[in-house]
Amino acid sequence: MSPVPPSSESVSHTTHRRHRPHPVPIPQPVFGQPVFNEGVASPDPTHLLIPHPSDSALYQKLGHTLQTNTVSFPASRAAVGEVYPLATAYGARGPSTVQAIQHQGKIIFHAVGDTGASSGNGYSEEIHVADQLTADVFQSKPADRPSFLFHLGDIVYNFSESKYYYDQIYEPFRNYPLPILAIPGNHDSFIIPGTPPEEIPLTIFSHNFCAQQPEITMEAAGLHRTAMTQPGVYFTLDAPFVRVIGLFSNSLEDPGVLSSEGGKWPNVPDVQLDYLRAQLQRVRDEHYAGAVLIAVHHPPFSYTPPGGTASAAAHGGSTAMLRQIDTICQAVGVYPHAFLSGHAHNYQRYTRTVTLGGKTRQVPFVVCGSGGHHINPVVHAIQGQPSPEPAFGTNTTYLEVNPAVQSSGLILEKYQDTNFGYLRVAVDSTQLRIAFHLLDGTGLQQSEFDVVTVDLATSTLVAN
Repeated sequence: MSPVPPSSESVSHTTHRRHRPHPVPIPQPVFGQPVFNEGVASPDPTHLLIPHPSDSALYQKLGHTLQTNTVSFPASRAAVGEVYPLATAYGARGPSTVQAIQHQGKIIFHAVGDTGASSGNGYSEEIHVADQLTADVFQSKPADRPSFLFHLGDIVYNFSESKYYYDQIYEPFRNYPLPILAIPGNHDSFIIPGTPPEEIPLTIFSHNFCAQQPEITMEAAGLHRTAMTQPGVYFTLDAPFVRVIGLFSNSLEDPGVLSSEGGKWPNVPDVQLDYLRAQLQRVRDEHYAGAVLIAVHHPPFSYTPPGGTASAAAHGGSTAMLRQIDTICQAVGVYPHAFLSGHAHNYQRYTRTVTLGGKTRQVPFVVCGSGGHHINPVVHAIQGQPSPEPAFGTNTTYLEVNPAVQSSGLILEKYQDTNFGYLRVAVDSTQLRIAFHLLDGTGLQQSEFDVVTVDLATSTLVAN
């Protein structure tokens, strides 16, 4: 099915509600290739089809388990050194799509985290972000049109129940005409004790994002978007000009966890460490000239005042997780051009200065957890007293804890903690450009709030 540009009605906000068909999969023989949108635009929903009850009591009951109950996960279908080509995500259209991107001389893609809505009050905010992402695709000139969305996790709140997938991912993105690839967030993976095996969150996630072949899932109901075919909850997307190494940072509220950490988290296998090592070795051995990004749901750095601790809502940085990544980067001799993450419900951008193999690099660490599920200030009031927010350009080197690489500075360049937004990433043969697009207070317009550009050859920042 060829995507049809949505009418102006579909990217604005109407008061009409499209009826959900009976939740029976469309007969699979109709579909031999991936389908990404409805083809004919439909109006916005105005409320959750299945009302989402408050989970406040459940959160209180779960208590410390949110910080201790990690989950296991299967190894990726791909071998440790294999990549998942963007062409595969497009199916039969893949070769021509990739050829067109190469002909344009650059690739553009979206990235965002924390889009799901756990209450009817916040549903319109998720719809606003999804609408702007959709409008950006259809309103861009062909040379500037994005090619996919890389979701940074927390897709379905609160515990990735199957019955909420329709409202929180399929319906909001019903007109988005591109592949949506994803790594799971903590809300996509935390297991409530007593959950039946068939309802395990990562099982539901895998049905919808890690399918063996494109198919309509029960969660999509009558919508046409097929399940994605990425090889696992961690994978490397190989696209023209860029590779995105997506890692699964497990089910905890905090911190992010990639491995067993020497037995500290016995449920968690160590397969991602070998996988990351093999992926970086491939970059090194191929003399790969494109941009290399690492995407993980939990942010390596997230603002905490000097001497303070992050509140549960603020989601502090995961320094032990970063130390494991850095150790592998140091051993292989390859460091990514940038890190992307979500989890903290705001936008933050840091510049970390790293020296590896005698080469000094300026590496953006970008947090984009402002995809529709609440916005949290970077600093929370303490005992009723307001806490001063940091200035742009604040030295936050104190957030570094026993770094595994030579690091000589960490600067909080910019942040936004009042409105929602998303990333628009552009890569060509020489530069990586990451722009945060901010929605206004109504959610109906957006502007480019922040931009960082990296020279690929030198891994240093370029003045914008």
